[in-house]
Amino acid sequence: MIPQYIGLGLLFGLAVGLAIGAGWYMNRVFNGKKSGFDVLAPLERLLYRLGGIDPTQPMTWRQYAVAMLTINGLWLVYGLIVLLVQAAIPIWNQGNIPSMEWTLAINTAISFLTSTNLQHYSGESGATYFSQMAVLTFLQFVSAGTSLAVGVAVVRSLQAKTSSSVGNFYQDFLLSITRIFLPISLLSAVLLSFTGVPMTFEPYQVIKTLEGHEQTVTTGPVAAMLSIKHLGSNGGGFYGANTAHPFENPNFASYIINLIDVFLLPMAFVVFLGYFLNRRKLAVILFTVMTGCWLALTIPTIQQELGGNIAISQMGVDQSAGSLEGKEIRFGTLASAFWCGVNVVIPAGTLTSMHDSYTPLSGVFMLLGMQLDAFYGGVGTGFLYMFLYIILAIFIGSLMIGRTPELVGKKVSIPEIQIATFVIVILPFLYLAATAIAVVILDANPDIGWLSNGNARPAGYHGFTTMLYEYVSSAAGNGSGFEGLGDNTPFWNLSTAVVMLLGRFIPIIGPLAIGGLLYQKQYTPPTAGVLPTESWTFGLLLTAIIFIIGALSFFPALAIGPIAEFLTQGAKP
Repeated sequence: MIPQYIGLGLLFGLAVGLAIGAGWYMNRVFNGKKSGFDVLAPLERLLYRLGGIDPTQPMTWRQYAVAMLTINGLWLVYGLIVLLVQAAIPIWNQGNIPSMEWTLAINTAISFLTSTNLQHYSGESGATYFSQMAVLTFLQFVSAGTSLAVGVAVVRSLQAKTSSSVGNFYQDFLLSITRIFLPISLLSAVLLSFTGVPMTFEPYQVIKTLEGHEQTVTTGPVAAMLSIKHLGSNGGGFYGANTAHPFENPNFASYIINLIDVFLLPMAFVVFLGYFLNRRKLAVILFTVMTGCWLALTIPTIQQELGGNIAISQMGVDQSAGSLEGKEIRFGTLASAFWCGVNVVIPAGTLTSMHDSYTPLSGVFMLLGMQLDAFYGGVGTGFLYMFLYIILAIFIGSLMIGRTPELVGKKVSIPEIQIATFVIVILPFLYLAATAIAVVILDANPDIGWLSNGNARPAGYHGFTTMLYEYVSSAAGNGSGFEGLGDNTPFWNLSTAVVMLLGRFIPIIGPLAIGGLLYQKQYTPPTAGVLPTESWTFGLLLTAIIFIIGALSFFPALAIGPIAEFLTQGAKP
């Protein structure tokens, strides 16, 4: 076990080292400095001309938001149409896969547009090769590019100068794709191919097993989708089993590549912030807070899973290797729990094991990691959540010591605090209200067939947690799920689609508005009358604010879900 801990520690250290280099490179890209991929500039200029776009045109935060929403709307319509008619497209339909039912198509298009990748279908049997590449992989690229572009715009608005322009969305977006995601994804896909991940457009193969039965072996262009799936904090699997499938994650070499891909850009964004704003200490403090909070959620998850499941122990099953239910034996308990801890905090939401089989208290830490969504978080968007908590921490801390609330030389006033508070409050309202509606419907229709526990009356603590997890994952852009939920129904398809849309764009537009308002204010050098943000004391205050807000908004739901399940293990609720 000790060698595994050492190996995971080295893996994390390698990811940090690569992230420092990637953050330095991102700073050069978005500062307009020379970089290794300047050879792509002619292609970028061609794309600007074809789109009739002037990348030098400055945009206010409102214009930036309108441009972002408009192009995302076009991508949504495109993706929806293709999914609705995929069976009629004459190329790359490897298994005569039918078109998606309309509510499932809406859910899938919105899911990939919002970087959630909540999959209510099984990848290898629900989408054609054409849809996998032209819609799902495409949307994973552009959704990640959108996240990174808005994150860059907010960081740009924190510079020590005054301006009404936060940049140009189209320029930030295209640079995100051509200079960041495409090169790294290509390298990652090639490396994954060498580990055994398929990359082919050959049809599915039917083979005869040793028992004499026929079995369909599903391959496809997996490596290309897998790289952006992890790099862009997306998580959409080519297969229904996601990264637990042996073709998506054949061995520990692919495990290492995939996990570094998940870590890389969210970490690098914090480094980029330090370089771009020339505030290295602030970046170090934020990185330390994020890492400490991530460990505070991941270590207990590992301990819970290594300790085994009480319900299974009561059956007389040996759990000296930990709780192995729902876990791939080629990775084991420790590596599976570590992967889980990373992918609920960084909302890639990919799976090497089934979260539904984890112990109840592990579910608590999963839900908290997704709900807070600020410890590394998604590419760009993780900082946006942290930015909201920073605004609240500055306001509360300044009130406590009677000083002026300021952030990097800009006064934080009532509008910024109101926006931050609104976004922080509206997200718990989204998933708690949606869960309440689902519980009421299930209570009135106990035979509706949503849960895999025999439609217990009532659903039980685990059933409640299953439904709560679905909505928290949707709002947080995570996309993982407790697979005991029968989610491919009109209710779940449409209700989660609404939660995903609101959970995606409200937290993007809110910080963008705050940044735009701050950028218009006059910069004033910090004085003794200002709460210093580049101090470890502020880092501790920020950590406390995050967990206090998270506990106040979410603890009652945890108490009647996974905590109650833990306290009543072995007994019916």
